[in-house]
Amino acid sequence: MYSLNVPLPSAVTALAGRLAREWPTATPRARGEHTLVAKRLGEGDHAAYARLESKAREILRGQPTFEARIGGVEQFETAATGPSPVVYLAVESPGLVALHERLCERFEPVEGVEGPEYVPHVTVARGGDAAAAQRLTERAIDPVEWTVDSLSFYDAERGQTASTLSLPA
Repeated sequence: MYSLNVPLPSAVTALAGRLAREWPTATPRARGEHTLVAKRLGEGDHAAYARLESKAREILRGQPTFEARIGGVEQFETAATGPSPVVYLAVESPGLVALHERLCERFEPVEGVEGPEYVPHVTVARGGDAAAAQRLTERAIDPVEWTVDSLSFYDAERGQTASTLSLPA
């Protein structure tokens, strides 16, 4: 699966790592694997990726930078896929939501997680004790704010960034 992701500042990934250590019964995201998905683009081989990236770059032409903010810790009690519950850092960003909606007009939304169901988030951990997950969501955190000035084309099969797009595009 290829996706368009928002690169995360180290303060966000460090926060996710600290919170995950407080939920030892869950499976945390490994260091370097925290993501903020703007839109899943599709699957395929290298040729398919080239077409997906080209189409996305065309759609993103003129895309300005935008603000993002981690404002709290929340959970999906029942995840759309994979083990539950899922504790995550909630992302507040009207610019990201608008970007997601723009991309959904040209790339088919993934049912249950995109389109109207899209919740911008950074997964901390999943599949552990539900009471411990609830305790994490009650934690107050210092907000983390940043300007999104690039986007990454991400190859989930290889677990790496395939290319980057600087904003404004």
